[in-house]
Amino acid sequence: MPGFEFFGEEERKQIDDVMGTGILMRYGFDAQRKGNWKAKELEQKISETFGSKYAQLTSSGTAALTTAMAALGIGYGDEVIMPAFTFVASFEAVISVGAIPVLVDIDESLTLDPNAVKAAITSKTKCVMPVHMCGSMADIDALKNICKENNLILLEDACQSIGATYKGKYVGTIGDAGTFSFDFVKTITCGEGGAVLTNNEEVYTKCDGYTDHGHDHQGVDRGADLHPFVGYNYRISELHAAIGVAQIGKLNNFLSIQRKNHALLKSILSAIPEVTFRKIHDEEGDSCTFLTWFLPDGEITATVVAEMKSQNILAGNFYWFDNNWHYIRKWDHLKNNKFLNNQSEPLQQQLKKYSAEPFTASDAIMSRCISTAISLTWTEEQISEKGEKIAGVIKKVLKDKYASV
Repeated sequence: MPGFEFFGEEERKQIDDVMGTGILMRYGFDAQRKGNWKAKELEQKISETFGSKYAQLTSSGTAALTTAMAALGIGYGDEVIMPAFTFVASFEAVISVGAIPVLVDIDESLTLDPNAVKAAITSKTKCVMPVHMCGSMADIDALKNICKENNLILLEDACQSIGATYKGKYVGTIGDAGTFSFDFVKTITCGEGGAVLTNNEEVYTKCDGYTDHGHDHQGVDRGADLHPFVGYNYRISELHAAIGVAQIGKLNNFLSIQRKNHALLKSILSAIPEVTFRKIHDEEGDSCTFLTWFLPDGEITATVVAEMKSQNILAGNFYWFDNNWHYIRKWDHLKNNKFLNNQSEPLQQQLKKYSAEPFTASDAIMSRCISTAISLTWTEEQISEKGEKIAGVIKKVLKDKYASV
C-alpha cells in the first residue's frame, strides 16, 4: 500500500493511449478517440476482478458513496448507521443526500459493533453502512442478518479495503451496493476516482445516469440523451481511468507483497506479550494494508507514540485517537455544525448529540490502537529494522512504566 509505489511503464502506456487521441472525457467523441474507452475498460475489469455484475466509475470514493445512496433511494431524513471510526468522507456523503449520519461504537475489529447497530435502529433508519477500515472487514454476516430482520439497506464502504475478502467474496460486492476509492493513497489508485459496485441492474442504471447529469446514455448522440431524473457531474476522466486500467492488473501482486510484509512485521511485534492485534473476521481475507496493534492502556500507547516521534520513527504509524480525519473525537467541525450552507433541523439536532454523548467503548479501543501502514517497497532488512525499532520503543516504555509502579 499504496499502488503509486509501483507506478511504471504500464501506467505510462495507458496514459499515452489517451494523450494520443486528446480525448480526456469518458463520454462522446467516438470517432476521435480511436477505440480508446478507458473508463469502460476499467469498469469491465472491476466487474471481472471482483465478481460484481456491474461497476460504475465516479470521480472519487466520496462521489461513489453519494451516488450509491441516491441510487438506493436514501435521502432526506433517512438515518444511516455508520461507525465512529472512518474517514470523514463517509459522513460527508450521507449528509450530501440529505440523510442523517447515526454514528455508533466500533469493536476491536475497528469496524461496526453489531450490538451498537441494533441499539441505534429507529423508525427512521434506512441503511446500515459498515466501513471496512484499514484493509480488513466488518462482521458482514451479523450486519446482513440485522438488515434482513429490519428491512434495511446494507451499503458497504470498502474504500479502504480493496482486495479484502469475506468468506470468499470481495468486500464491496456483498451488500446491496458497495464502493471503492481510487485516490492517491489507496491500494489501487487512479490519482482520483471511485466506483460503485452492485449486482442490481436497476441500482446500476441509476448510478450510470446520476453520475452524468441524469443522462440515460441510450442514444448514439449524447446531446439527444433523455434525462429520466436529475443527476450531477461525478464523472471520472479518461486519464484517471487509464491509470486504473494499469493498476488493477497489479492487484494480486500488491496483495501478495502486502501480506508477506505484514506477516514479517507482525512476527516481530508478536514477541512482546503486551502487544495484541485487531480482531479480523476472516483472517485469510485481510488485504493487510495496515498492521493494527494494541497496547495495554491509553497512557502507555500515548507514551509510545511520543517516544516514536522523538526518535523520528513515527512516520507511517497512525495513532487514530488523535487523528483529525478518521475518528469522531476530533471531528469538531461536524459536532459543531460548521457548514457553509443551511442544514435540516433533524441533522443539526443529531450532530449536537455527538458533542454531549461520549463514545466510551470506542475511546477505550482507539486510545490503545496504533496502525502501521505496510509499504510495497520494503525489503526484509527494512522490515526487520523497522520492527525492532518499534519493539525497542515499546519495551522501553513498558520498562519505565513498570519500574515506576
